[in-house]
Amino acid sequence: MDKRKEANLKVKKQIADALFELMREKKFCDITVTEMITAAKVARVSFYRNFDSKEGVLTWLIEDILQSFLGDEDHASINYMSYEHVKKCFLYFKKYGRYVLDLYRSEFATVLLDELNTFHEAVAGNMPAKSATRYSVYMYMGALFNSAIKWLECGAEESIEDIAAVFCKTAGISIE
Repeated sequence: MDKRKEANLKVKKQIADALFELMREKKFCDITVTEMITAAKVARVSFYRNFDSKEGVLTWLIEDILQSFLGDEDHASINYMSYEHVKKCFLYFKKYGRYVLDLYRSEFATVLLDELNTFHEAVAGNMPAKSATRYSVYMYMGALFNSAIKWLECGAEESIEDIAAVFCKTAGISIE
């Protein structure tokens, strides 16, 4: 990655981290761009060069994490209904647990869940628009998301392997 892109990514992360720090102190609707850029120690122009709004910061962070999750894998090669995928999901939920819980507690869970649904729609591939089977992705993601939130709220004491195995058993997904 070239130095300009690295610097820009650093600024985006500083802004996102500042927003989340502020979200722990006050409601999202009460946070101003001025507070964010002051906390992030960046110029106002840096904020508007990268984001249109505070909500845009949240969306960018979620999309960045999902791109990291995908890594070098092709959407078509992922079996989202597998134990390995569920384990990887819980690994990412734990890795980014602070952000996930902050979004959840700030009543922005739907933003995260919408992005997760969109991501898993792409992973699932072509789904017939008029078929009831398309809802399986949303049922799966809703159950996975809710399980991850409760697991994180309880301190994520169970191992990733154990929580993934329980999830898969409940969802009828083979662990082998």
